[in-house]
Amino acid sequence: MLDLDVVFGEGASVVLDIGFGGGEGLIEMAAARSDECIIGVEVHTPGVAKVIEAGEAGGWRHVRVVEGDALDFLPRLAPATLSGVRIWFPDPWLKRKQQHRRIVRPDVVRLLTDRLRVGGTLHVATDIAEYATHTERTVAGEPRLTGGLVPRPEWRPTTRFERRGHAEGRTATDLVYERIV
Repeated sequence: MLDLDVVFGEGASVVLDIGFGGGEGLIEMAAARSDECIIGVEVHTPGVAKVIEAGEAGGWRHVRVVEGDALDFLPRLAPATLSGVRIWFPDPWLKRKQQHRRIVRPDVVRLLTDRLRVGGTLHVATDIAEYATHTERTVAGEPRLTGGLVPRPEWRPTTRFERRGHAEGRTATDLVYERIV
């Protein structure tokens, strides 16, 4: 089990950023919020390298990066240790036969909720309307979470994926849930 108090310091506010892609959003958040510790998990090697380079250039001690699958990493995190989880513009896996691969599904939401502190948040952003509906239905099945659709937070960086969706006529949806129990 990873001891986040040892990694970041006792009582640190730690956010898990799942699937940060090219790293732009994580880099912007890390630069803007140095008091917020971030663990970014991504399978895309160029994005991982970009975040590592930014962290080295900025001398960041509040960012750690894991190259790999978030589902393989989650068991290394103790229950109730995260102040937040971000899943921004995940792969929607639009084909019916691929939808079992979606990161937002009941078993994963349960695991993520286990790792959130009471008061911690799960923030999902997507520009695929069906994925937003899917997320709302899926998270509704987790009784420890409350929340839903929120206006786009001004502090959330605009990612390359969001810009692409906007250029194709799609609007982003932000869903924020808080662990209440």
